[in-house]
Formats: sequence, C-alpha cells, structure tokens
Amino acid sequence: MPRHHDTGLPRDVADEKGVLTGFLGHLRGAVVAKAAGVPDPAAREPGVPSGTSLLGLVSHLTHVERHYFLGEAVRDWPATFRPREEDTAEDVVAAYREATARADAVIATWTDLDRAAPVPAGRRSAPSRRWLLVHMIEETGRHAGHADILRERIDGRTGR
Repeated sequence: MPRHHDTGLPRDVADEKGVLTGFLGHLRGAVVAKAAGVPDPAAREPGVPSGTSLLGLVSHLTHVERHYFLGEAVRDWPATFRPREEDTAEDVVAAYREATARADAVIATWTDLDRAAPVPAGRRSAPSRRWLLVHMIEETGRHAGHADILRERIDGRTGR
C-alpha cells in the first residue's frame, strides 16, 4: 500500500489567532490532499454504510465554511454531503478552496476574537470569533479523519 507522510504541524506563533488559523489551514490542506487525484467515480462512491463519500465530505465542508464565515443559508444539512451530479471531483475541490479563501479574507479582518463572528443565515445570534475558529478546527479535523479512512479504502493511500 502506498504510504504518504503527513505534513508537519503549523509553526508555533505568539498570537492566538495565528495558532488557530494555522491549525485550521493545516486541516483544510489535509482535506484537499485526501481528495486530490482520486478518480471521479471512486471519489463519489460511498465508502461506508451511511453513504458518506470522499467528495461528499468536501462538499459538506464547503457548505460549512460558507455558512459560518460568509453567511450563506443551508436549508438541508444532510444534502450537503451529496455533491451535484454535474460537478466533477475537480469542481468540488475548487469550490472548497474558493470557500476557504473567501473565509480567510473574512478572518484576516478580525482583530478581536472575543467579538461576535458573522451571524449565520437563519440564526439570531453568532458565537464569538474564537468559538467559531475552534469549532471549524473540530469540524474540519473530524471530517479530515473520515477522509483518511475513505481514501485508504479507495486506493490504499494513507497519511496526508
């Protein structure tokens, strides 16, 4: 089985925001790396009985980024795990990269993590920016782990 080594953790920096965004970026990169180079049919194929696929995870994370950082509404969270039929694997990964770049532009403007993050569509209030960054690390890390397993099932590739 091909084994790929994980990339190193982000550097330790002096400011809290830098640490949090460093880990978030590291995990986002792991998600993209897991989806890179997987043939489209295999990337769409459910790898577990729940129906979760590698592209489904990337699609879901794209919606999560857009919801929390960009204020886009999500009417059906379970549907976010199903990419559109017309989208290729490259399209899904490109949409994720675009969403994370736009989210990073929002985060770059933040100077105080105690302040409220953008109010997600359909909600009355927002968590603190700190809470949101930690939640996104948790959410992305959880699904990066799922992606590890799904990728190994597809072609045996392990590691980042």
